[in-house]
Amino acid sequence: MNFKELRIARAMEFTIHEINNRTDLLPGITLGYQIHDSCGAVPMAVKAALQFTNGMEAFFSDTDSCSKSAAAAVPALVGDSNSTPSISMARFLGLFGIAQVSHYATCACLSDKLQYPAFFRTIPSDHHQAAALAKVVKHFGWTWIGAVRSDSDYGNNGMASFLKAAQEEGICVEYSESYYRTQPRSKLERVANVIRRSTARVIVAFLAAGEMRFLLEELTRQPPPPMQWIGSEAWIIDPEFLRFNMCAGAIGFGVPRSVIPGLREFLLDLSPAQALKSPLLTEFWESSFSCSLKGSSEGARECDGSEDIRALQNPYTDTYTTSNLVYKATYAIAHAIHGVICNDTQCDKSAKFTPWQV
Repeated sequence: MNFKELRIARAMEFTIHEINNRTDLLPGITLGYQIHDSCGAVPMAVKAALQFTNGMEAFFSDTDSCSKSAAAAVPALVGDSNSTPSISMARFLGLFGIAQVSHYATCACLSDKLQYPAFFRTIPSDHHQAAALAKVVKHFGWTWIGAVRSDSDYGNNGMASFLKAAQEEGICVEYSESYYRTQPRSKLERVANVIRRSTARVIVAFLAAGEMRFLLEELTRQPPPPMQWIGSEAWIIDPEFLRFNMCAGAIGFGVPRSVIPGLREFLLDLSPAQALKSPLLTEFWESSFSCSLKGSSEGARECDGSEDIRALQNPYTDTYTTSNLVYKATYAIAHAIHGVICNDTQCDKSAKFTPWQV
């Protein structure tokens, strides 16, 4: 289970509850929501996008009018966390004018309003990060470097922007390799061997966390000489990489830390009984405490009530990094809807509007 993604989903849930309790934003209107798991995969993301545009239930029109079936199921959505699924979703959602606000898809390609007219985000484009990374490399006088990237929209576009900026800064690149986590192990081994044999001791890694973890695990089997890692935001602030000694001293740009009042209490206000009501929360509880809730999975020791969720230290409880991005994305949608159906003091509950107005 990806604890970070669960925290992001619950942060959106918290934000919607907060909005519904306000009297100055969408007064008298209750926002509802659906949460879909894209599993970080394009097919699942596209399936969710189609469900958002068409509705969850099948509808068959027995008249010549298609007005009901043509109506979108939702006016807007938050997501995805990754660039490639977001791109696939944006192509569909843009056709229907459904606003998509991503909290973590950074690919510069998504800034193209001709291709993605309804896509927005609360995190900067990688165009800015790539230029900043090149400035950092130049600042320290590192003019001979290696580069490795995820073989995805995120990695390929981000690295292309970086290489262009590096060239303008007079930085020479010995090699530029790519890898994706579903590719054969032989590809990963080849990339690791290129790094081991290279003369560059500084590496810029524009990698998603999954690819970075696999690469470091492979390099650990036969460690190269000490290196200076320059990381992209996808992994540079992830505490998981603290266990790799070769990452000591890695630098990069991360998401600013922030505190959302009440969010941590909301996330930790979870009991075994409440977890049992949701398969997702049940999986979270059992994965976190290595026990089985009564009536759920078998084979593990039964949870005895001594589990302390406040003592957990994992991405679910780290509320200071990316949570603020999904918080802002949810509020952006709420304010957009407010602007369409509300005036200064009240909202028209019967107002009909199209997603494109949002």
